[in-house]
Amino acid sequence: MSEPPGATVTLPLTSVADEPSKPLTAQRVLPLRRPGRWIATAVVLVLVAQFVHGLVTNPFYQWDRWGYWFLRPTILDGLAITLEVTAYSAVLGLVGGILLALARLSRSPVLRAVSWTYVWAFRSIPLIVVLIFLYNFSALYKTVSVGIPFGPAFFSFDESRLATDMAVAVIGLSLNEAAYAAEVVRGGILSVDQGQHEAAAALGLPKGYQFRRIVFPQALRSIIPNYVNQLIGLIKGTSLVFYVSLLDLFGSAQTMGSTYPGDIVPLLLVVTVWYLILTSVVSVVQFYIERHYARGATRSLPPTPLQKLRTGLTDLRARIRREAAV
Repeated sequence: MSEPPGATVTLPLTSVADEPSKPLTAQRVLPLRRPGRWIATAVVLVLVAQFVHGLVTNPFYQWDRWGYWFLRPTILDGLAITLEVTAYSAVLGLVGGILLALARLSRSPVLRAVSWTYVWAFRSIPLIVVLIFLYNFSALYKTVSVGIPFGPAFFSFDESRLATDMAVAVIGLSLNEAAYAAEVVRGGILSVDQGQHEAAAALGLPKGYQFRRIVFPQALRSIIPNYVNQLIGLIKGTSLVFYVSLLDLFGSAQTMGSTYPGDIVPLLLVVTVWYLILTSVVSVVQFYIERHYARGATRSLPPTPLQKLRTGLTDLRARIRREAAV
């Protein structure tokens, strides 16, 4: 039946009245698809799996011999020497770096010139050259005297009696470390806002108190990451003390490799794993120190690895539930 001209046609409103729309909170938001990310992830996982498979199954690495050497007393004695040299050199190098940085920032032109020359010289000379030079220092100077320049000496001593292998290694590494630590400390001090210096000076605080309580704690936020990176380099740099007759971790492995030529590769892997362990421990300590000094500088502290793991597992469970509900 046709409608007369001019009549109004009324449509049923079932889509509005009978089927009300869902609230926004109940609607599912689809994430943006990123196929490139998934492809790159798959490629990386395949390459990592191939690398691990080759590392485990290749008989050239002789993992049974690696397990034999890993905890041998000779290796552990060398590891103890590496830790001892690193500890002494890190402390002395940091103290020397702080003194050099303060001298570089002082108003005395003599102190600035001496500090700059020291940093320039030891950053230019390779560490192995410094160690070999100190090792043969007794050939250049039989005795060392302390007194008035071009005048009488107050006392003198035989340098060869004090220059043990451990002393040569620690002194050489400390001298080299102080040059780099000086620039790290100086950069950290310069990173403190100038307004902090002006506010401390306006309060009439002594210079020493300003540095200890205001400037240096804020500078540590910049110093710690850079110096820990330098400390990791120091741990690896201790392998050079083998050339001054000190059997550290690398030196012990090198000596055993000369005695057992067939175990050279397992011994190198032993050294590699121990260095990985040492640097990993330092990195973990670095994270918690940085997290401690981040208080007051950030709105919330960075999550720890355990907190990140818990958050990741919670997000994964929530995603699985959403996928199962669809």
